[in-house]
Amino acid sequence: MNDKILFFIFFIILQVTTEILKLLLEALVSDGVLNKLEEESILEGNPLRADKARSLIDTVRKKGDKACKITIKHLQIKDPSLFSQLRLNSDPSAQQGEVMHHIP
Repeated sequence: MNDKILFFIFFIILQVTTEILKLLLEALVSDGVLNKLEEESILEGNPLRADKARSLIDTVRKKGDKACKITIKHLQIKDPSLFSQLRLNSDPSAQQGEVMHHIP
């Protein structure tokens, strides 16, 4: 995974609210990126929102490019205003409006 994309995911997730983070986790479970046990571990094993975010980032990163791209897609849907503030000009697959078209 491109380091800029990982930074992008990291930056956005650290800025989302706890509610958006929970919605993101639910969406990733629904898409099969995470399983229920991973979701519970992230939510219950980390008392602070930032720790939950870091745990999610680490978990998704280990699952590879496809998982990262799906995460970006859900971030775009769950918090479009934050997402639009942080476009990656150097990677068109991470720009708003184009992410969903690049997910296999």
